[in-house]
Amino acid sequence: MPINITMPALSPTMEEGNLAKWLVKEGDKVSPGDVIAEIETDKATMEVEAVDEGTVAKLVVPAGTEGVKVNAVIAVLAGEGEDAGAAVKGAPAEAKADAPKAETKQEAPKPEGPKLEAKPEPVKAETKSGPAKSEPVKAKDAPQQADAGTSGARTFASPLARRVARDAGLDIAAIAGSGPHGRVVKADVETAIAGGAKPAAQEARAAPAGAPAPAPKGMSDEAVLKLFEAGSYELVPHDGMRKTIARRLTEAKSTIPHFYLTVDIELDALLALRTQINNAAPVTKTDKGEAPAYKLSVNDMVIKALALALRAVPDANVSWTDSALVKHRHADVGVAVSIPGGLITPIVRKADEKTLSVISNEMKDLAARARSRKLKPEEYQGGTTAVSNLGMFGVKDFAAVINPPHATILAVGAGEERAVVKKGEIKIATVMSVTLSTDHRAVDGALGAELVAAFKRIVENPLSMLV
Repeated sequence: MPINITMPALSPTMEEGNLAKWLVKEGDKVSPGDVIAEIETDKATMEVEAVDEGTVAKLVVPAGTEGVKVNAVIAVLAGEGEDAGAAVKGAPAEAKADAPKAETKQEAPKPEGPKLEAKPEPVKAETKSGPAKSEPVKAKDAPQQADAGTSGARTFASPLARRVARDAGLDIAAIAGSGPHGRVVKADVETAIAGGAKPAAQEARAAPAGAPAPAPKGMSDEAVLKLFEAGSYELVPHDGMRKTIARRLTEAKSTIPHFYLTVDIELDALLALRTQINNAAPVTKTDKGEAPAYKLSVNDMVIKALALALRAVPDANVSWTDSALVKHRHADVGVAVSIPGGLITPIVRKADEKTLSVISNEMKDLAARARSRKLKPEEYQGGTTAVSNLGMFGVKDFAAVINPPHATILAVGAGEERAVVKKGEIKIATVMSVTLSTDHRAVDGALGAELVAAFKRIVENPLSMLV
Protein backbone atom coordinates (compact mmCIF):
# COMPACT_ATOMS: atom_id res chain seq x y z
CA MET A 1 0.00 0.00 0.00
CA PRO A 2 1.18 3.59 -0.56
CA ILE A 3 3.24 5.28 2.14
CA ASN A 4 2.58 8.95 2.86
CA ILE A 5 5.53 11.23 3.68
CA THR A 6 4.35 14.17 5.77
CA MET A 7 5.80 17.55 6.71
CA PRO A 8 7.81 16.84 9.88
CA ALA A 9 7.71 18.99 13.03
CA LEU A 10 11.34 20.06 13.33
CA SER A 11 10.77 21.73 16.70
CA PRO A 12 8.11 21.59 19.42
CA THR A 13 6.67 24.96 18.36
CA MET A 14 6.79 24.49 14.58
CA GLU A 15 3.39 24.78 12.88
CA GLU A 16 4.46 25.14 9.26
CA GLY A 17 7.58 25.31 7.11
CA ASN A 18 8.78 25.95 3.57
CA LEU A 19 9.64 23.03 1.33
CA ALA A 20 12.83 24.52 -0.06
CA LYS A 21 14.15 21.69 -2.24
CA TRP A 22 13.50 18.12 -3.23
CA LEU A 23 16.64 15.98 -3.37
CA VAL A 24 14.80 13.11 -5.08
CA LYS A 25 12.51 12.91 -8.10
CA GLU A 26 9.55 10.75 -8.97
CA GLY A 27 10.70 7.23 -9.78
CA ASP A 28 13.73 7.32 -7.46
CA LYS A 29 14.17 4.52 -4.95
CA VAL A 30 14.84 5.57 -1.35
CA SER A 31 15.91 3.73 1.77
CA PRO A 32 15.64 4.65 5.45
CA GLY A 33 18.17 7.36 6.24
CA ASP A 34 18.35 8.78 2.71
CA VAL A 35 18.08 12.59 2.62
CA ILE A 36 15.09 13.41 0.43
CA ALA A 37 14.31 17.11 1.00
CA GLU A 38 15.35 20.38 2.62
CA ILE A 39 12.85 22.15 4.86
CA GLU A 40 13.18 25.82 5.83
CA THR A 41 11.88 27.08 9.16
CA ASP A 42 12.09 30.71 10.25
CA LYS A 43 15.56 30.09 11.71
CA ALA A 44 17.23 27.21 9.87
CA THR A 45 17.31 24.90 6.86
CA MET A 46 17.19 21.24 7.81
CA GLU A 47 17.46 17.99 5.89
CA VAL A 48 14.63 15.45 5.99
CA GLU A 49 15.49 11.76 5.91
CA ALA A 50 13.33 8.93 4.62
CA VAL A 51 11.95 6.60 7.29
CA ASP A 52 10.59 3.91 4.96
CA GLU A 53 11.87 2.11 1.89
CA GLY A 54 10.12 2.48 -1.45
CA THR A 55 9.88 4.29 -4.77
CA VAL A 56 8.88 7.96 -4.99
CA ALA A 57 5.49 7.73 -6.67
CA LYS A 58 4.38 11.33 -6.33
CA LEU A 59 5.86 14.62 -5.08
CA VAL A 60 2.64 16.17 -3.79
CA VAL A 61 4.09 19.52 -2.72
CA PRO A 62 6.35 21.28 -5.26
CA ALA A 63 9.77 22.61 -4.27
CA GLY A 64 9.58 26.25 -3.19
CA THR A 65 6.16 25.93 -1.55
CA GLU A 66 5.78 28.14 1.52
CA GLY A 67 3.60 27.66 4.58
CA VAL A 68 3.21 23.88 4.41
CA LYS A 69 1.44 22.75 7.58
CA VAL A 70 3.03 20.17 9.86
CA ASN A 71 1.70 16.65 9.09
CA ALA A 72 0.48 17.67 5.61
CA VAL A 73 1.29 15.00 3.01
CA ILE A 74 4.21 16.16 0.88
CA ALA A 75 5.04 12.98 -1.05
CA VAL A 76 3.85 9.41 -1.63
CA LEU A 77 6.04 6.30 -1.73
CA ALA A 78 5.14 3.07 -3.49
CA GLY A 79 5.99 0.02 -1.44
CA GLU A 80 8.12 -2.88 -2.65
CA GLY A 81 6.60 -4.51 -5.72
CA GLU A 82 3.82 -1.91 -5.92
CA ASP A 83 3.11 -0.02 -9.13
CA ALA A 84 3.85 3.72 -8.71
CA GLY A 85 0.76 4.75 -10.66
CA ALA A 86 -1.45 2.53 -8.52
CA ALA A 87 0.13 3.97 -5.38
CA VAL A 88 -0.78 7.50 -6.44
CA LYS A 89 -4.36 6.46 -7.24
CA GLY A 90 -4.60 4.60 -3.95
CA ALA A 91 -3.30 7.51 -1.90
CA PRO A 92 -5.80 9.44 0.25
CA ALA A 93 -7.52 12.24 -1.65
CA GLU A 94 -6.33 14.85 0.79
CA ALA A 95 -2.73 13.91 0.04
CA LYS A 96 -3.04 15.78 -3.24
CA ALA A 97 -4.44 18.97 -1.72
CA ASP A 98 -3.24 19.26 1.88
CA ALA A 99 -0.56 21.82 1.10
CA PRO A 100 -0.89 25.03 -0.90
CA LYS A 101 0.73 25.09 -4.30
CA ALA A 102 3.85 27.11 -4.92
CA GLU A 103 3.08 30.69 -5.87
CA THR A 104 4.51 32.16 -9.05
CA LYS A 105 6.71 35.21 -8.78
CA GLN A 106 4.22 37.22 -10.84
CA GLU A 107 1.58 36.58 -8.20
CA ALA A 108 3.58 37.96 -5.27
CA PRO A 109 4.97 41.40 -6.18
CA LYS A 110 4.41 42.76 -2.70
CA PRO A 111 5.06 41.50 0.83
CA GLU A 112 2.57 39.05 2.20
CA GLY A 113 0.34 40.53 4.86
CA PRO A 114 -0.03 39.21 8.40
CA LYS A 115 -1.36 35.71 8.84
CA LEU A 116 -5.04 35.60 9.70
CA GLU A 117 -7.26 33.13 11.45
CA ALA A 118 -8.58 30.11 9.60
CA LYS A 119 -11.61 30.26 7.32
CA PRO A 120 -14.49 28.47 9.10
CA GLU A 121 -16.11 25.33 7.80
CA PRO A 122 -19.78 25.56 6.71
CA VAL A 123 -22.23 24.83 9.52
CA LYS A 124 -25.58 23.10 9.34
CA ALA A 125 -28.56 25.46 9.54
CA GLU A 126 -31.48 23.92 11.42
CA THR A 127 -34.92 24.22 9.74
CA LYS A 128 -38.33 23.00 10.81
CA SER A 129 -39.58 22.15 7.34
CA GLY A 130 -36.81 20.03 5.93
CA PRO A 131 -33.28 18.71 6.20
CA ALA A 132 -30.45 20.92 7.35
CA LYS A 133 -28.68 22.96 4.68
CA SER A 134 -25.03 23.98 4.60
CA GLU A 135 -24.51 27.71 4.85
CA PRO A 136 -21.14 29.52 5.03
CA VAL A 137 -20.67 31.61 8.15
CA LYS A 138 -18.27 34.51 8.65
CA ALA A 139 -15.32 33.88 10.95
CA LYS A 140 -16.43 36.57 13.37
CA ASP A 141 -19.87 34.96 13.69
CA ALA A 142 -18.61 31.47 14.54
CA PRO A 143 -15.16 31.46 16.10
CA GLN A 144 -15.77 28.17 17.89
CA GLN A 145 -16.81 26.50 14.66
CA ALA A 146 -13.69 27.76 12.92
CA ASP A 147 -11.48 26.46 15.69
CA ALA A 148 -13.12 23.06 15.67
CA GLY A 149 -13.06 22.72 11.93
CA THR A 150 -9.49 23.75 11.29
CA SER A 151 -7.62 23.18 14.54
CA GLY A 152 -6.32 26.74 14.48
CA ALA A 153 -4.87 26.55 10.94
CA ARG A 154 -4.41 29.76 9.03
CA THR A 155 -6.50 30.73 6.03
CA PHE A 156 -4.97 29.44 2.81
CA ALA A 157 -4.76 32.33 0.36
CA SER A 158 -2.38 33.46 -2.35
CA PRO A 159 -0.20 36.51 -1.58
CA LEU A 160 -1.92 38.42 -4.37
CA ALA A 161 -5.36 37.63 -2.92
CA ARG A 162 -4.19 38.80 0.51
CA ARG A 163 -2.89 42.06 -0.91
CA VAL A 164 -6.07 42.79 -2.88
CA ALA A 165 -8.20 42.00 0.19
CA ARG A 166 -6.00 44.15 2.41
CA ASP A 167 -6.16 47.08 -0.01
CA ALA A 168 -9.95 46.76 -0.08
CA GLY A 169 -10.14 46.52 3.71
CA LEU A 170 -11.63 43.01 3.64
CA ASP A 171 -11.02 40.19 6.10
CA ILE A 172 -9.50 37.34 4.06
CA ALA A 173 -10.83 34.81 6.58
CA ALA A 174 -14.43 35.79 5.74
CA ILE A 175 -14.05 35.08 2.00
CA ALA A 176 -14.94 31.65 0.61
CA GLY A 177 -12.14 30.18 -1.47
CA SER A 178 -12.57 28.43 -4.81
CA GLY A 179 -8.97 27.25 -5.16
CA PRO A 180 -7.56 23.85 -4.21
CA HIS A 181 -8.60 22.79 -0.71
CA GLY A 182 -10.64 25.97 -0.29
CA ARG A 183 -7.74 28.31 -1.02
CA VAL A 184 -8.67 31.96 -1.54
CA VAL A 185 -7.45 33.34 -4.87
CA LYS A 186 -7.63 36.80 -6.44
CA ALA A 187 -10.91 36.04 -8.25
CA ASP A 188 -12.61 35.19 -4.93
CA VAL A 189 -11.62 38.56 -3.47
CA GLU A 190 -12.80 40.42 -6.56
CA THR A 191 -16.12 38.57 -6.36
CA ALA A 192 -16.47 39.58 -2.71
CA ILE A 193 -15.73 43.21 -3.58
CA ALA A 194 -18.25 43.19 -6.44
CA GLY A 195 -20.82 41.67 -4.11
CA GLY A 196 -20.55 44.57 -1.69
CA ALA A 197 -18.68 42.82 1.09
CA LYS A 198 -18.32 45.07 4.11
CA PRO A 199 -14.73 46.24 4.86
CA ALA A 200 -13.22 44.88 8.05
CA ALA A 201 -12.91 48.41 9.47
CA GLN A 202 -16.68 48.95 9.13
CA GLU A 203 -17.38 45.59 10.74
CA ALA A 204 -15.14 46.55 13.64
CA ARG A 205 -17.07 49.80 14.10
CA ALA A 206 -20.33 47.89 14.01
CA ALA A 207 -19.22 45.41 16.68
CA PRO A 208 -21.48 45.30 19.75
CA ALA A 209 -20.51 47.18 22.88
CA GLY A 210 -18.32 45.13 25.17
CA ALA A 211 -16.70 43.19 22.32
CA PRO A 212 -12.91 42.88 22.68
CA ALA A 213 -11.02 45.60 20.84
CA PRO A 214 -8.92 44.45 17.89
CA ALA A 215 -5.16 44.32 18.37
CA PRO A 216 -3.51 47.64 17.45
CA LYS A 217 -1.77 47.66 14.10
CA GLY A 218 0.69 49.94 12.39
CA MET A 219 0.10 51.83 9.18
CA SER A 220 -1.22 49.75 6.31
CA ASP A 221 1.01 48.93 3.36
CA GLU A 222 -1.03 51.27 1.17
CA ALA A 223 -0.77 54.16 3.65
CA VAL A 224 2.99 53.76 3.92
CA LEU A 225 3.58 53.54 0.17
CA LYS A 226 1.54 56.69 -0.46
CA LEU A 227 4.18 58.64 1.46
CA PHE A 228 6.84 57.88 -1.16
CA GLU A 229 7.15 58.76 -4.81
CA ALA A 230 6.28 55.94 -7.19
CA GLY A 231 9.40 54.32 -8.59
CA SER A 232 11.63 55.57 -5.78
CA TYR A 233 11.67 52.26 -3.92
CA GLU A 234 11.53 48.50 -4.31
CA LEU A 235 9.52 46.06 -2.22
CA VAL A 236 11.43 43.26 -0.48
CA PRO A 237 8.93 40.66 0.82
CA HIS A 238 9.38 39.61 4.46
CA ASP A 239 10.75 36.11 4.84
CA GLY A 240 9.79 33.81 7.70
CA MET A 241 12.72 34.91 9.87
CA ARG A 242 11.93 38.61 9.54
CA LYS A 243 8.29 37.99 10.44
CA THR A 244 9.27 35.92 13.48
CA ILE A 245 11.73 38.56 14.70
CA ALA A 246 9.08 41.27 14.32
CA ARG A 247 6.47 39.21 16.14
CA ARG A 248 8.71 38.15 19.02
CA LEU A 249 10.25 41.59 19.61
CA THR A 250 6.82 43.23 19.53
CA GLU A 251 5.61 40.65 22.04
CA ALA A 252 8.68 41.14 24.23
CA LYS A 253 8.45 44.93 24.38
CA SER A 254 4.68 44.91 24.94
CA THR A 255 4.56 42.20 27.62
CA ILE A 256 7.91 42.37 29.46
CA PRO A 257 8.50 45.30 31.84
CA HIS A 258 12.13 46.07 30.97
CA PHE A 259 14.50 48.03 33.16
CA TYR A 260 18.16 48.72 32.42
CA LEU A 261 21.39 48.76 34.43
CA THR A 262 24.60 50.15 32.89
CA VAL A 263 28.12 49.83 34.29
CA ASP A 264 31.60 50.66 33.01
CA ILE A 265 34.16 47.86 33.26
CA GLU A 266 37.93 48.05 32.91
CA LEU A 267 39.27 45.50 30.45
CA ASP A 268 43.07 45.78 30.72
CA ALA A 269 43.50 42.71 32.95
CA LEU A 270 41.17 40.64 30.75
CA LEU A 271 42.95 41.70 27.56
CA ALA A 272 46.33 40.81 29.04
CA LEU A 273 45.10 37.38 30.14
CA ARG A 274 43.53 36.77 26.72
CA THR A 275 46.84 37.52 25.01
CA GLN A 276 48.69 35.22 27.37
CA ILE A 277 46.25 32.34 26.86
CA ASN A 278 46.25 32.71 23.06
CA ASN A 279 50.04 32.79 22.96
CA ALA A 280 50.14 29.55 24.92
CA ALA A 281 47.69 27.74 22.62
CA PRO A 282 49.14 24.49 21.21
CA VAL A 283 49.43 24.18 17.43
CA THR A 284 47.36 21.52 15.67
CA LYS A 285 47.35 20.27 12.10
CA THR A 286 44.29 20.99 9.97
CA ASP A 287 43.31 20.62 6.31
CA LYS A 288 44.61 24.15 5.75
CA GLY A 289 47.89 23.57 7.56
CA GLU A 290 48.93 24.27 11.13
CA ALA A 291 46.74 26.46 13.33
CA PRO A 292 46.37 27.20 17.05
CA ALA A 293 43.99 24.85 18.85
CA TYR A 294 41.94 27.86 19.96
CA LYS A 295 41.90 31.63 19.71
CA LEU A 296 39.90 33.39 22.39
CA SER A 297 37.89 36.52 21.65
CA VAL A 298 36.71 39.06 24.19
CA ASN A 299 33.18 37.83 23.53
CA ASP A 300 34.15 34.29 24.54
CA MET A 301 35.32 35.64 27.90
CA VAL A 302 32.16 37.74 28.25
CA ILE A 303 30.06 34.57 27.80
CA LYS A 304 32.02 32.77 30.49
CA ALA A 305 31.89 35.75 32.87
CA LEU A 306 28.11 36.12 32.50
CA ALA A 307 27.62 32.39 33.12
CA LEU A 308 29.75 32.56 36.27
CA ALA A 309 27.88 35.67 37.42
CA LEU A 310 24.57 33.79 37.11
CA ARG A 311 26.05 30.93 39.12
CA ALA A 312 27.10 33.43 41.79
CA VAL A 313 23.63 35.04 41.77
CA PRO A 314 21.33 32.04 41.15
CA ASP A 315 18.13 33.95 41.94
CA ALA A 316 18.68 35.90 38.71
CA ASN A 317 19.05 32.73 36.62
CA VAL A 318 15.31 32.39 36.10
CA SER A 319 12.48 32.50 33.57
CA TRP A 320 9.03 33.96 34.16
CA THR A 321 5.78 32.02 33.81
CA ASP A 322 2.34 33.11 35.03
CA SER A 323 2.26 30.38 37.66
CA ALA A 324 5.88 30.12 38.83
CA LEU A 325 9.49 31.17 38.40
CA VAL A 326 11.58 28.65 36.51
CA LYS A 327 14.86 28.54 38.40
CA HIS A 328 17.62 27.07 36.23
CA ARG A 329 20.38 24.81 37.49
CA HIS A 330 22.81 25.74 34.71
CA ALA A 331 23.74 28.93 32.87
CA ASP A 332 22.89 28.41 29.19
CA VAL A 333 24.03 31.58 27.43
CA GLY A 334 22.58 32.58 24.06
CA VAL A 335 24.75 34.70 21.78
CA ALA A 336 23.18 36.95 19.13
CA VAL A 337 24.67 36.18 15.71
CA SER A 338 23.90 38.39 12.72
CA ILE A 339 22.96 36.48 9.57
CA PRO A 340 21.55 37.67 6.22
CA GLY A 341 18.00 38.89 6.77
CA GLY A 342 18.05 38.88 10.55
CA LEU A 343 19.72 37.30 13.55
CA ILE A 344 19.69 34.07 15.49
CA THR A 345 20.78 33.21 19.03
CA PRO A 346 22.65 29.89 19.31
CA ILE A 347 23.03 28.63 22.87
CA VAL A 348 26.23 27.70 24.69
CA ARG A 349 24.85 25.09 27.11
CA LYS A 350 26.29 24.89 30.64
CA ALA A 351 28.69 27.72 29.88
CA ASP A 352 29.44 28.03 33.60
CA GLU A 353 31.05 24.55 33.51
CA LYS A 354 33.02 24.86 30.25
CA THR A 355 36.57 26.11 29.78
CA LEU A 356 37.26 29.23 27.76
CA SER A 357 38.84 27.22 24.93
CA VAL A 358 35.78 24.96 24.66
CA ILE A 359 33.44 27.97 24.63
CA SER A 360 35.56 29.65 21.95
CA ASN A 361 35.61 26.67 19.59
CA GLU A 362 31.94 25.91 20.20
CA MET A 363 30.95 29.49 19.38
CA LYS A 364 32.95 29.47 16.14
CA ASP A 365 31.14 26.30 15.06
CA LEU A 366 27.70 27.58 16.11
CA ALA A 367 28.21 30.95 14.41
CA ALA A 368 29.39 29.34 11.16
CA ARG A 369 26.41 26.98 11.03
CA ALA A 370 24.03 29.77 12.04
CA ARG A 371 25.12 31.85 9.03
CA SER A 372 24.51 28.90 6.72
CA ARG A 373 21.18 28.19 8.50
CA LYS A 374 22.26 24.69 9.49
CA LEU A 375 21.55 24.89 13.23
CA LYS A 376 19.29 22.31 14.83
CA PRO A 377 16.31 23.69 16.78
CA GLU A 378 17.75 22.51 20.10
CA GLU A 379 20.86 24.60 19.38
CA TYR A 380 19.01 27.92 19.32
CA GLN A 381 15.88 27.35 21.42
CA GLY A 382 15.76 27.92 25.16
CA GLY A 383 18.69 29.28 27.13
CA THR A 384 18.62 31.23 30.40
CA THR A 385 20.18 34.53 29.29
CA ALA A 386 21.83 36.09 26.25
CA VAL A 387 24.69 38.31 25.11
CA SER A 388 24.40 40.88 22.33
CA ASN A 389 27.77 42.39 21.40
CA LEU A 390 28.02 45.37 19.03
CA GLY A 391 31.45 46.43 20.22
CA MET A 392 33.08 45.30 16.97
CA PHE A 393 31.04 48.00 15.20
CA GLY A 394 32.32 50.73 17.50
CA VAL A 395 29.01 51.06 19.38
CA LYS A 396 29.70 52.52 22.82
CA ASP A 397 26.54 51.37 24.60
CA PHE A 398 22.98 50.28 23.83
CA ALA A 399 20.03 48.48 25.42
CA ALA A 400 18.98 45.10 24.03
CA VAL A 401 15.45 43.64 23.97
CA ILE A 402 14.92 40.58 26.16
CA ASN A 403 14.30 37.37 24.23
CA PRO A 404 11.69 35.23 26.06
CA PRO A 405 11.96 32.93 27.96
CA HIS A 406 15.08 34.74 29.18
CA ALA A 407 14.78 37.20 32.06
CA THR A 408 17.98 39.09 31.17
CA ILE A 409 20.15 40.05 28.21
CA LEU A 410 23.54 41.76 28.33
CA ALA A 411 24.32 44.42 25.72
CA VAL A 412 28.09 44.80 25.26
CA GLY A 413 29.70 47.93 23.85
CA ALA A 414 33.17 48.60 22.47
CA GLY A 415 36.25 48.64 24.65
CA GLU A 416 37.98 52.00 24.30
CA GLU A 417 40.68 53.96 26.05
CA ARG A 418 39.22 56.45 28.52
CA ALA A 419 40.53 58.69 31.23
CA VAL A 420 39.72 57.29 34.67
CA VAL A 421 40.48 58.64 38.12
CA LYS A 422 42.37 56.33 40.46
CA LYS A 423 43.43 57.49 43.93
CA GLY A 424 43.14 61.11 42.87
CA GLU A 425 45.16 60.65 39.68
CA ILE A 426 44.00 60.55 36.08
CA LYS A 427 44.96 57.30 34.38
CA ILE A 428 44.27 55.80 30.96
CA ALA A 429 42.34 52.51 30.96
CA THR A 430 40.49 50.39 28.41
CA VAL A 431 36.85 50.64 29.44
CA MET A 432 33.79 48.78 28.17
CA SER A 433 30.19 49.83 28.89
CA VAL A 434 27.62 47.06 29.31
CA THR A 435 23.87 47.35 29.86
CA LEU A 436 21.82 44.59 31.48
CA SER A 437 18.19 44.53 30.31
CA THR A 438 16.07 42.84 32.98
CA ASP A 439 12.53 41.47 33.22
CA HIS A 440 11.20 43.24 36.32
CA ARG A 441 8.59 40.51 36.86
CA ALA A 442 11.35 37.97 37.59
CA VAL A 443 14.35 40.04 38.68
CA ASP A 444 14.01 43.12 40.89
CA GLY A 445 16.31 46.12 40.78
CA ALA A 446 18.58 45.11 43.64
CA LEU A 447 18.94 41.57 42.31
CA GLY A 448 19.75 42.85 38.82
CA ALA A 449 22.35 45.21 40.32
CA GLU A 450 23.88 42.27 42.21
CA LEU A 451 24.14 40.29 38.96
CA VAL A 452 25.78 43.07 36.96
CA ALA A 453 28.16 43.78 39.86
CA ALA A 454 29.18 40.10 39.90
CA PHE A 455 29.81 40.26 36.15
CA LYS A 456 31.96 43.38 36.56
CA ARG A 457 33.95 41.76 39.37
CA ILE A 458 34.71 38.66 37.28
CA VAL A 459 35.73 40.61 34.16
CA GLU A 460 38.04 42.90 36.14
CA ASN A 461 39.54 39.88 37.91
CA PRO A 462 39.61 37.44 35.00
CA LEU A 463 41.78 34.78 36.63
CA SER A 464 38.60 33.65 38.39
CA MET A 465 37.45 32.31 35.00
CA LEU A 466 40.28 29.78 35.09
CA VAL A 467 39.58 28.36 38.54
